Amino acid sequence: MPRQTLDSIDIKILQRLQEDAAIPNVTLARKVGLSPSPCLRRVQLLEERGVIRQRVTLLDPAAVGLGMNVFVQVTLEQQTERTLQQFEKKIAEYPEVLECYLMTGEADYLLRAVLPDMESFERFVVDRLTRIAGVARVRSSFAMKQVKYTTRLPL
Repeated sequence: MPRQTLDSIDIKILQRLQEDAAIPNVTLARKVGLSPSPCLRRVQLLEERGVIRQRVTLLDPAAVGLGMNVFVQVTLEQQTERTLQQFEKKIAEYPEVLECYLMTGEADYLLRAVLPDMESFERFVVDRLTRIAGVARVRSSFAMKQVKYTTRLPL
């Protein structure tokens, strides 16, 4: 997607929505210096233009039994377009994979997955990840502590 042109009001709206996506429009309008109708219209335009992709509720992983945060490097046997597409299609089906990036460097993909425990991670690797056609190597690193986590983009 090409870079969007955003004015100072758009930036203020986006900053507030990144802090609290459930902020009532009347409150948002007051905080950004608009009346409610123009504020709502700007939010709708930001959504239509794809600047706002979606609004979500962030959960505490440990509170819902998903305390294990794992980074997984996956190397494929070959990097053909077909192999890459097949891997990406399969990974998209796995709810425990929160993020997946095609990488430069030693590994082809970097995944971030959340799971309840080591046994679940073992099942994920053995029953799912290594059974994807073309996977040559899987290397994992377990996060001991989350030092920083944010979904807010620096605008």
